[in-house]
Amino acid sequence: MDLNLPPFEMKLRESDGKEQIFDPIRRKYVALTPEERVRQHFIHFLVNYRGYPLHRLANEIEISLFSTTKRCDTVVYGNHSVPIAIIEYKAPHVKITEETFNQIARYNILMKVKFLIVTNGLDHYVCRVDYDSQSIYYISSIPSYDELSLI
Repeated sequence: MDLNLPPFEMKLRESDGKEQIFDPIRRKYVALTPEERVRQHFIHFLVNYRGYPLHRLANEIEISLFSTTKRCDTVVYGNHSVPIAIIEYKAPHVKITEETFNQIARYNILMKVKFLIVTNGLDHYVCRVDYDSQSIYYISSIPSYDELSLI
């Protein structure tokens, strides 16, 4: 299935009979699941088309929330290592629902970022969180890194 993202040449290999993809953020090969395919395509898009510095992205960031350990799929950092966005990935066949947004909103209780991004590789949603008015605003396109940092 083609994703709604620019194509890129994936670095793939097989290990123990399982296909893996290279993750430039974690600097290692990881299992090539449908969700991981979306993650790697989206990271490529952010870095090469929206100006996100690779060193400002982190994958699988563990957080403790309500006495459980959760993992943010990708966190985008601004100056002084302050998190400014959380990205949640789903496999292309998974429909993005309100529950998907509830999941990322729960992570944001702790992270307190300005932007929440959810994608399944086909549909991409971006919300800006305004803490002053306690509102969430949907943005029509994926902002560039500079736009994230300025808002």
